[in-house]
Amino acid sequence: MQSLKMLYKIGKGPSSSHTMGPQYAAEYINENYPDASFVKVILYGSLALTGEGHGTDKVLKETIAVPNEIALDTEAKDLPHPNTLDFVVYDNDKNEIAKVRAMSIGGGEIRIEGVPAVTAPEIYPQKNFDEIKEYCLMHHLRLSDYVANYEGEAIFMFLKSVWEQMKMTVREGLSMEGILPGGLEVERKAKYLYAQRHMDETPETRENRLVCAYAYAASEQNAGGGTITTAPTCGASGVLPAVLFYMQEKKGFTDFEIAKALAAAGIVGNVVKQNASISGAEAGCQAEIGTACSMAAAALAELHFMDLDQIEYAAENAMEHYLGLTCDPVCGLVQIPCIERNAVAAMRAINALSLANFLTSTRKVKFDTVVETMYQTGKDLKHHYRETSEGGLAVNYQALD
Repeated sequence: MQSLKMLYKIGKGPSSSHTMGPQYAAEYINENYPDASFVKVILYGSLALTGEGHGTDKVLKETIAVPNEIALDTEAKDLPHPNTLDFVVYDNDKNEIAKVRAMSIGGGEIRIEGVPAVTAPEIYPQKNFDEIKEYCLMHHLRLSDYVANYEGEAIFMFLKSVWEQMKMTVREGLSMEGILPGGLEVERKAKYLYAQRHMDETPETRENRLVCAYAYAASEQNAGGGTITTAPTCGASGVLPAVLFYMQEKKGFTDFEIAKALAAAGIVGNVVKQNASISGAEAGCQAEIGTACSMAAAALAELHFMDLDQIEYAAENAMEHYLGLTCDPVCGLVQIPCIERNAVAAMRAINALSLANFLTSTRKVKFDTVVETMYQTGKDLKHHYRETSEGGLAVNYQALD
């Protein structure tokens, strides 16, 4: 598995697959074809069907260094990945000098067809949670110690910087008002939710309101094109910051303790990324929100110093109850139902922590098993339910009067 630096990426929303990935692909074209005078980009699959709503066309136009044209091909089949795009490069005489195919594979990562993968080296030799757990038990390590063992103590400085950005995103989101761009007339709600926190009569309802406010804040920043941290993706970037922001505020955990929790969460995210997918276009929203919920549950368990069995159960329980979740963004925007899903998943992560606290000894399912099941389920989903806006709520949505 790769470094956690490849999982937690700071950048602009609203989609790691649809904005970050295409941006990196366009930068590849700029760097490798300096003599280009014009570039035509053809978007396929999910990029063609939801790219305008996700801002793919906008980021490509802004990034490509020469005049360009964006075309959408929604009919092409047998694509190497649901997020495929072609760059056709022309010289000054309008002659085609290159055709480059790129795939945005999730979490902001790309592959270029015919080019050896330029990826970060494998840092962790273990391939799944079972192997990680066995190693940790053998060497008496917590998950955060396991991360430091392979990435060095300096990784916690990186994770602290990730945490600083997460906090900044939440705070910025809590201060914002107005309508999100895109035409759905979705109103920002985080500030309103936060303002109502003192009206709640019980600790439970106050907790619900605060956690949801923080999740809305980060998710609305993402939807509005603000700066966020992938955890594991842009579309699911509100879950982990929400629960950690709440716990730090409630119990006074230090930034270093939060960094250790992010390390544990990152290992869970890496296991999913390595053995399944974190791409909604490839495996549905279960791959994004389901993974984010698992990461948040594991982070909370690490933060509360639970043992490896409890951490595994919290992560497994969180993922298990998102199996089959479709990716059906209305109008291709990361707003409905995406923002609310972040809030619900944040609360579910806290519930998974509670269950792990007293039911771990009764568990029957391994985390690796639920990850494998999630991927198989994602492959079985009809393409309409995998970030194409051709099925589910995206088709049936009708605005209320």
